[in-house]
Amino acid sequence: MKRQMELFLIILLPILGLVFLGRKIMTLTKSPEQKITTSSSKKVVQKPDEDIKKEQLDYLKEHEQEIVDLVKAQNSKVESVQIDWDQTQWSDGGLTTPEYYMNVFGRINNIEESGWGVDIPINEDNTLNLDEMYVGSYIRVGGKLFD
Repeated sequence: MKRQMELFLIILLPILGLVFLGRKIMTLTKSPEQKITTSSSKKVVQKPDEDIKKEQLDYLKEHEQEIVDLVKAQNSKVESVQIDWDQTQWSDGGLTTPEYYMNVFGRINNIEESGWGVDIPINEDNTLNLDEMYVGSYIRVGGKLFD
């Protein structure tokens, strides 16, 4: 048994190392901190990350109803949806899905201990893909799934 465990670890550790190295390489090759470059005939203008994120957040606020509708569709008992814009995050999807996302969080029915999360993919040109947004954290109240 001990020998099997040693062999298992000998095989597993290099694989985990390669996964970690691959993750670092992906992070270095495409970073959410990359600048958008727009060019005209005479000069190149770069937008700072803060400006890109502000534009994305402003766009999302204009399309707030689409998020509300998605959350409401999860359960017929959801009467109202509150979005906590201050909790919005920008992140990558992780090892299995290296795309970048905007993560939006909020509450339902004005219940303080409720919560949900919606993930919205960010396209390569830093626009939001609302057609592919999905519930990343199901509706919970008091830590339990809302039913």
